[in-house]
Amino acid sequence: MERTISFMNGEGSLGHNTRAFIASNVDADRTKDNITLVNENLKQVYHKLYDDSLKKYNAKQKRKGRQIKDYYEKISRSKQEKLFYEVIVQIGNRDDTGVGSEAADIAVKVLTDYVELFISRNPQLYVFGAYIHMDEETPHVHIDFVPFSTDNKRGLETKNSLKGALASRGFESEGKGNTEWQQWSEAEKEDIAIIMEKYGISWKKLDTHKPHLSVLDYKKQERSREVKELEQELEDIGVVIELKEEREARLNREINKQELQLKKNREEAEKTLSIIDYLKEKALDEGKEQEKRNKYLIADNQELEDVITDKKEQLADLQAALARAHTVFDKADEELNRAREELAEVRKLRSELIAQVDGDYYLKEEVIRLRYENQNLKEENEGLREKLEKAYEFMKKFVIEGKSVLDKVLEWIGEKVREGRER
Repeated sequence: MERTISFMNGEGSLGHNTRAFIASNVDADRTKDNITLVNENLKQVYHKLYDDSLKKYNAKQKRKGRQIKDYYEKISRSKQEKLFYEVIVQIGNRDDTGVGSEAADIAVKVLTDYVELFISRNPQLYVFGAYIHMDEETPHVHIDFVPFSTDNKRGLETKNSLKGALASRGFESEGKGNTEWQQWSEAEKEDIAIIMEKYGISWKKLDTHKPHLSVLDYKKQERSREVKELEQELEDIGVVIELKEEREARLNREINKQELQLKKNREEAEKTLSIIDYLKEKALDEGKEQEKRNKYLIADNQELEDVITDKKEQLADLQAALARAHTVFDKADEELNRAREELAEVRKLRSELIAQVDGDYYLKEEVIRLRYENQNLKEENEGLREKLEKAYEFMKKFVIEGKSVLDKVLEWIGEKVREGRER
């Protein structure tokens, strides 16, 4: 048994696929026989696929205007990307595989196995909807999927990209006559043919003019081809736009960097000016304080000069007093020596007189006179001693070089005595 394989690019009407509305070519009585293999909410799929990458992307944007609030909404407004893509796969046609026939039942098994193989073979074509319709003339499956590429250097790390998703399977465009979509479509037909062979069906390949296709199928396929070519052109334009956006982003980053540097330089300049103002103010305050200290120093210097003058005057008085004391001591010393000499002479005469004269009245009178004179000398000597003690007390009141004038005089007298002995 041979059957054709129809692999077409669908329009992507979720309402039609889920039968939210019924088209004119649909037998509503058989809608209950339709088979839903996969049915996920498209917006939730976008959150699942892109939220992590979106969060990382937004975190890198310096300007909030560059951030993407909702990736689903962005793609829905895009002229380059589609929210999702759809392929419609059919085994045979209404003449050889019409609904209700044994061939149709086998076709349903092939289509069910193929959806499972499609999901495993195309991991970067996320299938969120797969519906086998049994309420039209021939069983067929609508497969709705979101293509995504990973490890992107520009934009989101993971983003919507049919070109990138097919490239992960090794399909790259060789021009309009052999795009990655065309290459991938042929590879998928080969997979379908393998499943068909398991059920005893061989692939009936048609020539390039496709004479056996129904008019509707042929028109759909031609429109699909035109759409794919247009999508390729739009994707190429999208790459150019993305490059421009990347260049703009790079320029914006450079501008932001320069703005940050200017801001930093301005802040440093303001900080430097603040420091200069502070140092200037501090210098003025220190100058005023120094001026006050200078005034105090001048006053202190004047007071010190007055004290020095007073000390000099006191020293002059002390020197004069010392000179007078030296004179007094010299005179007292001379008188003391003379008195000692006279006393010694008197004692000597007295001894001689006492030894030589005995009972002589005149001599007795002379001895009495000498005694009287000796007494007077003693009294003079006591008077001199009192004067000397007063001079000592007077000189104790004055200090020169850490010693009293008295100590200085005594040192001087000691030196004089030593000099006398040395002679």
